[in-house]
Amino acid sequence: MFPFSFAQLAIGAAAGFLTGLSKTGIPGLAITVVPLMVLLVGDARASAAWLLPMLCAGDLFAVLYWRRHADARALFSLAPWVAAGMAAGAIALSMNERRLRLIVGAIVLLMLILQVIRRGKRDAAPARSAPYGFTAGFATTVANAAGPVMSLYLLSRRLPKEKFVATGAWFFFAVNLTKAPIYAAHGLFSATSLIFSGLMLPGVLAGALAGPRVVACVSQKVFDSAVVLLAAASTVLMFL
Repeated sequence: MFPFSFAQLAIGAAAGFLTGLSKTGIPGLAITVVPLMVLLVGDARASAAWLLPMLCAGDLFAVLYWRRHADARALFSLAPWVAAGMAAGAIALSMNERRLRLIVGAIVLLMLILQVIRRGKRDAAPARSAPYGFTAGFATTVANAAGPVMSLYLLSRRLPKEKFVATGAWFFFAVNLTKAPIYAAHGLFSATSLIFSGLMLPGVLAGALAGPRVVACVSQKVFDSAVVLLAAASTVLMFL
């Protein structure tokens, strides 16, 4: 008997398309997929494992498409802090999920306020790697919620939109693959979750193909403003 209802497949298809679109075109949009998956699965912690293969597929498409535009220097300085944040997140997975999400939301809100202040200063230096890297590692491990953190960090470096998307793609490709054994150790994967994720791959591919067209159509100013607005919306979703 087929284990998924039409409503589950419809929600999953929307989540898959938005995942692919966020990976190759609109950074930060993937955070809107998190509540969809929670609605679909009925458990916030398990939904992270259902979503992870879809995120990895979107990351792979993004890396292949934008591979020539990444800014490696922006990632090397983050690496040790992200690793530390992921280690802390792996330990914190046993804590109350709601409390973790509120902590992440509060941190992202503070970073968002700082970024808005920074945008008013033309000579502001790029953001420091340590707080952003640690928070991104922690947030992605406990809630698949590193999108707004990385968006604000990359925005502070004033990267062109193509380099912005490419650098974020490489970051999440590495981080999401690293999360897989952590989720497996906590028993979050199942045959049902993996089958469902596989069924959603065509939707992820469709979104990934649409993403570069969106990037080509919007100006740098509109792109930067959209990043800030999506980070703000993501923070609200984490509090809710």
